[in-house]
Amino acid sequence: MTHRDTGGSTDMSTLQGNKRALPRSLQPLQRIMPGLMICITIALATTFIADHYGGPTLLYALLFGMTLHFLSEEGRCLAGVEFAAKRVLRVGVALLGVRITIEQVAELAIGPVLTVVCGVMFTIAMGAVLARVLGLDRDMGLLTGGSVAICGASAALALSAVMPRHANHERNTIMTVVGVTTLSTMAMVTYPLIVGVLGLSDSEAGIFLGGTIHDVAQVVGAGYMISESTGDVSTFVKLMRVAMLVPAVMMFMFLFRRDRRDEDGEGKVPMLPAFLVAFVALVIVNSLGWVPPMVAEGFTDLSRWCLVTAIAALGIKTSFQKLAVVGWKPVILMVAETVFLLLLVLAFIHFDLASL
Repeated sequence: MTHRDTGGSTDMSTLQGNKRALPRSLQPLQRIMPGLMICITIALATTFIADHYGGPTLLYALLFGMTLHFLSEEGRCLAGVEFAAKRVLRVGVALLGVRITIEQVAELAIGPVLTVVCGVMFTIAMGAVLARVLGLDRDMGLLTGGSVAICGASAALALSAVMPRHANHERNTIMTVVGVTTLSTMAMVTYPLIVGVLGLSDSEAGIFLGGTIHDVAQVVGAGYMISESTGDVSTFVKLMRVAMLVPAVMMFMFLFRRDRRDEDGEGKVPMLPAFLVAFVALVIVNSLGWVPPMVAEGFTDLSRWCLVTAIAALGIKTSFQKLAVVGWKPVILMVAETVFLLLLVLAFIHFDLASL
């Protein structure tokens, strides 16, 4: 009996010694793994639910993460959650570049390009103005305006990554993701009805849907719901909006250049973050035809997984109590921005500016 106890304690000591003897290069991985695995598990579960029962994957991941908010206060998981919310997020945004080619943008006439550029610029500006009217801070107006104008939740995450971090930063990001995802899902159902009521042609319907619906998946769903031609046009227009993410991020970096600090609070963040450089590089490489379709599809799926994992991490870091404090003003703000973009694009179509 004594011999067995000694052997057991020896084995335990050996295991502890092996744990302490872990190579230094692997110690950071060991530190982030618990929290990261939780975020990945949420991503797997919510993707399964969305694929089999329908609904927005990002919204599911966010809500699932928020139910596990208590993990953000537990030391073992915190490092991995922070890693997913920042590093994994930036990888996902960078990989969005593989969905765009310069040729796709060039195929559009000047009318759709003008519609997209004006829609993005005016909606972001309107977001800042409406935020001031509603008594919200400018950051919230710019973030919601950018997400509504460009590509929904993906734009919210990308723009948030270059905005200054303050007490309400993550709460604003969460509110924006929830709002634009919900509005985008509603638009996918209602906007094709508007197309029918207004009697828009396939080309006009494609410009309308691609220029107004927030998320790429919802644009594709709504476009091909009408016709194949409408789906093609709406997808191209939407990809043009996604391409506007680069100048929008650079504009945000210029606006917040004095407030952006690195994680240690020392020095300035580089004017061209690595994820933005990678985004542009992937667009160029994809435009040159160097990315095989199978690889492009794989990168697209990886981007989606990274974004879902990052959203799960943001959900874990956010509590329902903090969101309840915000009230209805951000919701009113995002609805107003969505309606403004809708009317603006319809005005371009009505005056044939989108058909130039």
